[in-house]
Amino acid sequence: MDNNEQSGKKQIALNIVSSKSKHTGFGAGSIDLNSVSPVIIDQGEAKVDMGAIHAKSKVEKGIKFSTNREDVPNGRIVWVVWVAVDRTAEGQLYGGATACEMWIDTEARRGYKILADHVNKLDAALKRKIVLDELNAEDKTALKNLLISRNEEWWEASSDDLKKALEG
Repeated sequence: MDNNEQSGKKQIALNIVSSKSKHTGFGAGSIDLNSVSPVIIDQGEAKVDMGAIHAKSKVEKGIKFSTNREDVPNGRIVWVVWVAVDRTAEGQLYGGATACEMWIDTEARRGYKILADHVNKLDAALKRKIVLDELNAEDKTALKNLLISRNEEWWEASSDDLKKALEG
């Protein structure tokens, strides 16, 4: 099949189909990643890096990852924080936030991460859960400052659970 024939096809979304769902029709059960943003926290600095959705953030590029922590003895911890935005009748707010670790040794071009953990934490953020207890005080402050600077109204409308989780 050539490209002209393929262009008329529907785009396939990432589908979640479980025994509980009534999968009827094309794209039923698709999850919408438009409401989530990945934040990379590296050495106390938090930045939105959309490349992290596909494991291609700036810090991940050129790194060979292992699931064995011992393969990265000189690595530094880098956090991926999945932040989900929720919409209510009153407006938008930060609804879910979960952090997962990576260890990166830029010089050796080696890294450690557990992809399943990243996927599970992304799912938890989409389900509006707050899991940030592994972050240290400096990283919590960096994330909180980033969220406030991106949209102070969303921060003010966010849950007390999120605000408490980001207290230094």
